[in-house]
Amino acid sequence: MDELIKEVNKFRDERNWRQYHNAKDLSLSLSLEASELLENFQWITAEEGIEKNRHNIEEELADVFIYGMMLADDMDIDMEKAILRKLEKNKEKYPK
Repeated sequence: MDELIKEVNKFRDERNWRQYHNAKDLSLSLSLEASELLENFQWITAEEGIEKNRHNIEEELADVFIYGMMLADDMDIDMEKAILRKLEKNKEKYPK
């Protein structure tokens, strides 16, 4: 995960995009990319969406993860720990 965020940040920095990447704008971009992901399923079944748009789904999902990783990195959030904490919280909220 650390190497991946380094590659993402390197890509960003080589293009001088850091100036645009604050918590608000990264959150907004993450939401926009998630909406683009949803477009792959609009007006069709999940199965049709996957069959017709699998490559685009992969690209949009990657964008969602990229923005999420940049936001977590900028805010110094350890996503592994955050996910494990959230899973524990969800286990309490939604017991078997």
